Amino acid sequence: MNTELKTSSQLHGFARRLVAEGLLEEQAAVDASIEASKKGQTMLAWMIKSKGVDPEALINSASIEYGIPIIDIRAIDLEHAPLTLVDENLIQKHQAFPLHLRGNSLFLALSDPTNQDVIDAISFSSGFRIEPILVAPHHLERAIENALQANSPLFDDFEEEGLEDVQFQTDAANDEDDSSDPAVDETPVVRFINKVLLDAIRKGASDIHFEPYETTYRIRYRLDGILSLAASPPSQMSRRLSSRLKVMAGLDIAEKRIPQDGRIKLNLSRKKSIDFRVSTCPIMFGEKVVLRILDSSATKLGIESLGFEKLQQETFHSSVIKPYGMILVTGPTGSGKTVTLYSALNILNDEGRNISTVEDPVEIRVPGINQVQQNVKTGMTFARALRSFLRQDPDVIMVGEIRDLETAEIAIKAAQTGHLVFSTLHTNDAPQSVTRLMNMGVPSYNITSAVNLIIAQRLMRRLHKCKKPEDMPTEALMQAGFQQDELENLNIFKPTGCANCHEGYRGRSGVFEVMPISDNIARIILEDGNAISIAKQAREEGINDLRRSALNKVAEGVTDLTETNRVTKD
Repeated sequence: MNTELKTSSQLHGFARRLVAEGLLEEQAAVDASIEASKKGQTMLAWMIKSKGVDPEALINSASIEYGIPIIDIRAIDLEHAPLTLVDENLIQKHQAFPLHLRGNSLFLALSDPTNQDVIDAISFSSGFRIEPILVAPHHLERAIENALQANSPLFDDFEEEGLEDVQFQTDAANDEDDSSDPAVDETPVVRFINKVLLDAIRKGASDIHFEPYETTYRIRYRLDGILSLAASPPSQMSRRLSSRLKVMAGLDIAEKRIPQDGRIKLNLSRKKSIDFRVSTCPIMFGEKVVLRILDSSATKLGIESLGFEKLQQETFHSSVIKPYGMILVTGPTGSGKTVTLYSALNILNDEGRNISTVEDPVEIRVPGINQVQQNVKTGMTFARALRSFLRQDPDVIMVGEIRDLETAEIAIKAAQTGHLVFSTLHTNDAPQSVTRLMNMGVPSYNITSAVNLIIAQRLMRRLHKCKKPEDMPTEALMQAGFQQDELENLNIFKPTGCANCHEGYRGRSGVFEVMPISDNIARIILEDGNAISIAKQAREEGINDLRRSALNKVAEGVTDLTETNRVTKD
């Protein structure tokens, strides 16, 4: 198909192609070309940085324009990639990944293979002729991060004693030094806790529970959303374990009657650190301590890695790049709302935008984003922080949760006055979020004018590659929610279990209901329609609910029906 169009004489090469393929308006392409030239960058590099075009479409166009092949780096086993052939600093600086060596030719993954200076520099440093391969920038960044981390001495050469010098910071007001307590200096306790922390990180746990009982003591990890027993130390160690954890978090070890919150920052290597949010609570036989493992790298995932279906992803991305309006994310605690929101904020996080967030608590710290911790004791509520933000010339605002009418009204007013607002609610699905706002006292006309998109989400465990096919009767499949026309080519799987997974599962994937506020849905809201009416209209518009999205993942072999039934309801 001939995509050539009449374009401005100012446009040549790649810029002209972007216009011809309908990826950029002509004037936008002219402006981008001028800006790229001013910055001394290639047109492709500038477009990647500006994030004005879908990255997949961008590299497809670049491949055609420059005659360079594309690969999906996610589909390649990078375990044996010749990383040592290129200096690590060059890999990170230029986002270049050595894929394969054939003779004197080094196949190099790049997001911008048009930059000849980069190719020349790596060729000179390595001594090989470079064959460039195009890779989507967000996939390439992730592959480089994972590969360099795997090659670092993070876990292989990290002795338990290395954690004894843990660097920590405290959010607690009382940081009383009570080194006279025996728990502070007990080497066995120190080593035991270090081992528990390191083991949790290795296994990919999200939380660690330290639980004292009358005659037993239990330590559990939350792996892929499910708690499992990790260790059972003697109950006599209860006080010493809690004291050690409180010392690391900067909490008052003498105070055992009230809950306390703190934070541990653990530096594992030169480039890798893990934050732990620490919460203590006095219970019948001591203090329960829960550590939430906060890995900021999770929020650097692109939205394409969260588990969205293609249409859902496109809808989400188009709402994120709008200049104003409100995007709501709903779901229970631990459903991945924070990661979804920060993945969106990372798209917008550049020098041209002022982004402010207020959270309770601030779980993940991100450079370039102004993050405020809610503190009711000092009067720093969500509502007060929002009012302050509006006097700070904001472009993007994120509110941790809309809990009351005051917060809702300020957030909606901000969305109506030229700001992009992100927030969360605790409801079961997207249609119920609308009725929840109405029940708070928000007028229906304010909801329709401010809210662009509502997302409901859950996290489901992913089947490991050791999975096996499962035969199920047709009646059972249809009862689960599949349609007759889906059954012919339907292949479903069940967990098996192996040494490299947890009960047949490894990792989690999001399932989403992505509901934009269409004209018809807006009309139902203005007529004070209920959640059932809104949900019915959403289904008529082809919007998948959580159950349908989960069944689609079953059909794709991502998860199984047992997991679907656990996290969704028909």
